[in-house]
Amino acid sequence: MRGVFSRGGIKMDAEKSLEFLRKGAKTYEASGAYDGDVSKQMRERLSKGQHPFATVVTCSDSRVIPEAIFSCGMGDLFVIRTAGSVIGAHELASIEYAAHHLHVPLTVVLGHTHCGAVGAAIAGETEGNVGVITRAIRATIGNETDPMKATRRNAENSVRCIREDLQGGEAHRVCGAVYDIETGVVTWFDDAEG
Repeated sequence: MRGVFSRGGIKMDAEKSLEFLRKGAKTYEASGAYDGDVSKQMRERLSKGQHPFATVVTCSDSRVIPEAIFSCGMGDLFVIRTAGSVIGAHELASIEYAAHHLHVPLTVVLGHTHCGAVGAAIAGETEGNVGVITRAIRATIGNETDPMKATRRNAENSVRCIREDLQGGEAHRVCGAVYDIETGVVTWFDDAEG
């Protein structure tokens, strides 16, 4: 099954999914609120199964709430969170599950401004278990010291990892974006189909 039925029976392929997320981001940016359905009726409907129309890979940062940012409700997004949006085997397995078993047509990697993991990587902090994340980011960003450029480079690397992993599988679109936690603006990049 290519595409899924979501949002009132509208078939959501990758293009419609991306269009919906872009529109939702603009709604959130303008109002600071979102109209995602979290009703009792939605919970009951979703107890029969899930049909998300997009996967969002983002940071664990408490200031980044994908459902709010994209004006989505329960059942709309398959969200994978890890500090710094770092992609490893567990994250790739989750993305594969969404793409191949739930038939989600779109994956978005959402970086964000003021990311603590990216900042720690820039500062060279590599101690303890957190070092696993900061070393991975540091390998991606190299000697970049501009936080915005480093954040984008880190997100672009995650997009590339996902595309390589899904290569040869079902047609699936992967793109990246950066969320500005101060303004609520989502800046999209690398919209080429993967």
